[in-house]
Amino acid sequence: MPWTSWGLAHVRKQKDVSKVEAGSSRDLSSNFHYIFSNSLANPRLFFLAMPPSTYARAAKVVCGFGAVAFGVYLGYENRNRTTLRASWTTNFKPSVEWDWNWDRREPSSLVKPPKTEDEKDSNEYNVKVEAVKSKANRHLIFIRHGQYDMSPKSDEGRKLTGLGKEQATFTGKRLQELSKELGDFDLVIQSTMTRAMETAQIISGFLPRVPSKSCELLREGAPIPPEPPIGHWRPEPSQFYEDGARIEAAFRKYVHRADAEQAVDSYEVFVCHANVIRYFVCRALQFPPEAWLRISLNHGSITWLTVRPNGRVVLKALGDSGHIPVDKLTTS
Repeated sequence: MPWTSWGLAHVRKQKDVSKVEAGSSRDLSSNFHYIFSNSLANPRLFFLAMPPSTYARAAKVVCGFGAVAFGVYLGYENRNRTTLRASWTTNFKPSVEWDWNWDRREPSSLVKPPKTEDEKDSNEYNVKVEAVKSKANRHLIFIRHGQYDMSPKSDEGRKLTGLGKEQATFTGKRLQELSKELGDFDLVIQSTMTRAMETAQIISGFLPRVPSKSCELLREGAPIPPEPPIGHWRPEPSQFYEDGARIEAAFRKYVHRADAEQAVDSYEVFVCHANVIRYFVCRALQFPPEAWLRISLNHGSITWLTVRPNGRVVLKALGDSGHIPVDKLTTS
């Protein structure tokens, strides 16, 4: 006799099973009681003897337990993998940690700590901290001036060459295109040196609605002795001492997170010099400032720094000169 026919015939002989109505509350428990008690002697009864409705319910129960067990297993495995990943990201000790108060505008440093641990004092402190938090991004776009005549001794005679004027024109057009996407720039700030002022004048012709001003702090100079040193460029120590203090002052004046009163993102253009820009980049990214001379910038190139409200700094472009034809690129 086939197993199926034998199993069904055997079940029909059991009065306890036949008395239970299919679909009743006792159907599942009664059948399982019989099946399990007899399956020890004959395991074939376990599946062959179950009515269709009972088999379906049993299948759901078994699948449910299987899914739970498999989920527990995966959870255990994922727990181990997560721990390994977390050990790299959370327990890793960087060689140099980011200084969140690099611009001395970290909110907690602008508010006096509470005098006591009283809840009222703590709440007042938290309110004051929230009030001084920065809310907007500051986009700082630095432009190196165009090529200039280096033969004259005085700054007044060091004017843009014909190629330098072309470079400034290409940069002005590029900024004009950017303003169509970003909106008008807020301000153009230029160095007071002749080559920078001429470059800024050409650029401003493409940004007629943007106000401009000059700043002596942005003049070219020797910010800090470079590392490694370079043989053909050796300013006197007094020049580093004087220029370095001025350029550092310019950095502190212009590179920082937005004031709490600033509600929307700002875009400022600085027309200045390669040494100043390279030093600013190293300082803003908290790289060794002595590394500034390892960077090269083309004339008319664009360097873009963004200072986030939380103090993070992003370098969006470094010496971008893709807007200038290749045959018109120069560095000196």
